[in-house]
Amino acid sequence: MNKEKSTRLDTPTRHFGVLLSPTRRGPRLARLLGTEWLRTWDLPYGVTETAERLVVGLATNAATHGRFPGRDFRLALLARSETLRIEVTDTRGDDLPRRRPSSPDTESGRGLLLVDALADRWGVALGPVPRKTVWAELDVAPHPPKTDAMCSGGPGALPKEPREGKKPHQAPPLPPTAGAHSGG
Repeated sequence: MNKEKSTRLDTPTRHFGVLLSPTRRGPRLARLLGTEWLRTWDLPYGVTETAERLVVGLATNAATHGRFPGRDFRLALLARSETLRIEVTDTRGDDLPRRRPSSPDTESGRGLLLVDALADRWGVALGPVPRKTVWAELDVAPHPPKTDAMCSGGPGALPKEPREGKKPHQAPPLPPTAGAHSGG
């Protein structure tokens, strides 16, 4: 009998990382892979959609401004109990992100405006040379305690029976009509 102790993680690691090519397809693939990973976690409403937009913005900036021939960029997603962190690392540490002038006619120049508007916090970390990591964080509210009530459907479905203190919505009674169904 084998008496070696095995190490088992009771809680899964909430980390995702992938290297992507700095081409036009890179940001799209970052969005698809990142969104698929985020959907496997029970995040509050709207967090996945906001994170998806941040992934696209940061990945597009890396593929456009952090591009260096033959070097990929890295997408990392880290979900902690109260924070979701999105990191995109490229190999152009000499080209720090900055707001670039844009006009309504241009297709680019709004990436950092989008990141600034959607993220609760964002910033840049340098190193190791020649890399830089642009990161954005979203605050994730803690989930309410789960009830043991039976539910219809999958996770997040509505309870079959109304909760205590809440009455089911009922339509008001119809007013009587005069002479309805009167024989004649």
